[in-house]
Amino acid sequence: MFAVLSPARKALRRLAFAAAMLGLAACDAVPVPGLGGANSGGPAIDPAKPVPVALLVPKSDAGAASVAQSLENAARLAIASLGGVKIDLRVYDTAGSPSTAAAQAQRAADEGAKIILGPLFGEAANAAGKQVIDDGINVLSFSNNAAIAGGNVFILGPTFDNTADRLMSYARRNGHKAVVVVHSNDVPGATGLAAVRKAALSNGINVASVHGYTLSIEGVNATARAAAGAAAQAGANSVFITTDATNAAMPILLQVMPEAGLNPAQTKYVGLTRWDVRPDLFSFPGAQGAWFALPNQAAQNAFEARYRATYGSEPHPLAGLAFDGIAAIGALAAQGRSDALSGRALTQASGFQGTGGVFRLRADGTNQRALAVASVQNNQLVILDPAPNSFGGAGF
Repeated sequence: MFAVLSPARKALRRLAFAAAMLGLAACDAVPVPGLGGANSGGPAIDPAKPVPVALLVPKSDAGAASVAQSLENAARLAIASLGGVKIDLRVYDTAGSPSTAAAQAQRAADEGAKIILGPLFGEAANAAGKQVIDDGINVLSFSNNAAIAGGNVFILGPTFDNTADRLMSYARRNGHKAVVVVHSNDVPGATGLAAVRKAALSNGINVASVHGYTLSIEGVNATARAAAGAAAQAGANSVFITTDATNAAMPILLQVMPEAGLNPAQTKYVGLTRWDVRPDLFSFPGAQGAWFALPNQAAQNAFEARYRATYGSEPHPLAGLAFDGIAAIGALAAQGRSDALSGRALTQASGFQGTGGVFRLRADGTNQRALAVASVQNNQLVILDPAPNSFGGAGF
């Protein structure tokens, strides 16, 4: 036990228990009902001419400049692969500021942009969307915060709702009827919990009990033991852990819950985030046979290889979102429609091919992405259920 708790205690001092993707989120979303999603319009384009696309990224933000460059690189990489479709990419610096993002969005609209790709941060995306909604311009944000989606703002970032639904539907198909949820008592934890509850309801699975932990070694340890007891008493088939894999709480949860009697061979441990980003977790008792979701690995590896070959460096984990945005715009423009960038077109049911497999934008401004269900077996990553290649089949 001391081998687990000692490094975890040190890590807790360094980490703020915040999921990295949720750092892009905003909580002041003001979507405009009836003017967005599948009902939204969009500036008409001339399919025979290059499509003016504005890329809004925080180039002068010292803390995000490297992300901004990787996003721009990925966007240009996507443009180079579009074949006959021409994109006139115009880059605008948001400086990581909502007010600057709004001003730059308006500038882009005034300079002829037909669609906006970005911004990176949720508050900036919200501000940009509100600024240009009266111009009829749609915004494809890199945020993953569903709270800002709607109106003319679509989010490209992967959401907890999408991941939770994929895992919960897989659990239901495998006979699971009751789950216990473990989450941190903070914003990421609350967001993950809400996603799990929603997915459980839509898949006919009962949430037997919920256990939040305080941000301390003692708090995580106590919650792990309480959750283990509750799961055993309720006869839960699985325990959903919303905690980010890089969080220092994860080793404690995966060690203490099995020690407290929650046998992974009988009760499945399910992660709402990707555990493969931290392979050292695979050796913990709770990880054995665990489930988590991840994108189509062949597609993702192919994108990363092309990026490395072109730029001589690794892409930022978010870079693929810019590639996806351009891929969607290019696919629609290739149809030769003047309304290719309208909300109706953007939310086409067949979706688009992206860096992590097939994805589509939904009428409410969120997205749905194809995910595989993975497991840990003999300390190795194993794909149990591949990511679907199209919408409408198994896995959706």
